Amino acid sequence: MILKKTIFGCSLIVLITLISFCAKQAPKPQRDTARILAYEVNLKMTQLHFYWKNEHGKIYGNAKNLKTQLEANGQELVFAMNGGMYKKDQLPQGIYIENGKLLSPLDTTEKGYGNFYLQPNGVFYISIDNNPVICTTKAFKGNKGIKYATQSGPMLVIDGKLHTKLTKGSKNLNIRNGVGVLPNGNLLFAMSKEEINFYDFATFFKENGCKNALYLDGFVSKTYLPEKNYQQLNGNFGVIIGVSKSIK
Repeated sequence: MILKKTIFGCSLIVLITLISFCAKQAPKPQRDTARILAYEVNLKMTQLHFYWKNEHGKIYGNAKNLKTQLEANGQELVFAMNGGMYKKDQLPQGIYIENGKLLSPLDTTEKGYGNFYLQPNGVFYISIDNNPVICTTKAFKGNKGIKYATQSGPMLVIDGKLHTKLTKGSKNLNIRNGVGVLPNGNLLFAMSKEEINFYDFATFFKENGCKNALYLDGFVSKTYLPEKNYQQLNGNFGVIIGVSKSIK
């Protein structure tokens, strides 16, 4: 009996060890689809920043200008995506916080024209200790302890459910980009490779387990992600969300 228990115990230890080893060796989920380009960001291991204007007060506007500036400072641009809607003068629409500074106030208007005001809209922010949050504008608690924030609309996924005003089979098609928070706490950025409706775009985030996801913009959306052969350096928009690393 003792021998059997010993053998069983050893077998169990080996099994647990193998499971643990396989889990560590398992490749990252391949989230790209035929229609959607995806990029996962672990904020604890990545240099992610929001960019709007350079040190001379000039708006970056696109990934090319940002890339040039970063390279001059010894940094390599790894990923970039436009980070929310903007006004005609390229002023961020709604709240914008960069490096803890409030540069544009929260827009609490409930009725207005365009996707931004398809209620509920929302805020994507990163705390000073690098925790990402996506919430509805009504649920946003204020600026304290926030490093970066951008506001947009509509929300795509709210508490694990699709925005109720998104219509399955809608003919409202466009290039779209957005962001969601994955179950592991990482960020999932996505941009459609082709025109897509809100419902299908939101479903992508929901199927990947994002409890909350926010639409950033459409039509003008661009993504710079050379590791996946996407190098859309042009554009003329407002806020840019970028990931960089030091040039070795």
